[in-house]
Amino acid sequence: MKVETLKVPGATLHYEVRGSGPVLLLICGGVYDAEGFAGLAEALAGDRTVVTYDRRGNSRSRLDGPPAVQSVEEHGDDAYRLLAAVGVAEDEPADVFGNSSGAEIALDLAARHPELVRAVVAHEPPAFELLADGGHFREVIKRVEETFHRDGWEAAMGVFAAGIEMAGEEPAAGSAPSPDAIARMQANLPFFVGYEVPPFGGWVPDLDTLRSGPVRIVPAVGSASAGEAPHRVGVELGARLGVPVAEFPGGHGGHGDVAAFAPRLREVLTR
Repeated sequence: MKVETLKVPGATLHYEVRGSGPVLLLICGGVYDAEGFAGLAEALAGDRTVVTYDRRGNSRSRLDGPPAVQSVEEHGDDAYRLLAAVGVAEDEPADVFGNSSGAEIALDLAARHPELVRAVVAHEPPAFELLADGGHFREVIKRVEETFHRDGWEAAMGVFAAGIEMAGEEPAAGSAPSPDAIARMQANLPFFVGYEVPPFGGWVPDLDTLRSGPVRIVPAVGSASAGEAPHRVGVELGARLGVPVAEFPGGHGGHGDVAAFAPRLREVLTR
């Protein structure tokens, strides 16, 4: 595994490269960093160059200045620059898998930088505005933001967890990150709830561009998350784009069960 850094406007990205072959970029969501995808990356690196990274403001990808409200588009530009840095070109575009907020980044990348992307698997993006009850989630996100500034990040996380109503998920045996990684990811919580949840929770994908563009879009959902809001977004995204929805083992963060998840991702990408 190679560990590198990439200077981008406003931040320095930590990224990791495994294997050789066509490039597959894995974009994590929530508080996760590159190590959250380490097991999945190892499982897929036999015939691919698998790239993982810490998103700006998280873990080892430091911002140049103080924390500020993020944008999906800025993160999409980071992903584009990262693909270019590892040698992806228009004659051999990359595949991209994104989970949760990482799925939103992947969709933005496909819409605005399609020249470097062949296919995107968007696993349960939290684009709540696509839902019929999107107004409920808009109010939740507004309360999260207000609570963060008034009462701090822990209170805001409570509002977020209660409003989104998602089940917890146990990691598969042997898939747990290292103690150092767990500490890093826990330290990402204030940034996540204060500066990422509001813009990512209110983001709307460019459906017209995705529908008419050259990138193959595969909305994806977890088999164990039916009824949860991000799962419903994945289903709605498929309906809006007029494409099939791929079901993956596990729930919203089901990629922890590498033995089940990696073969399914490989299958979906090779169709």
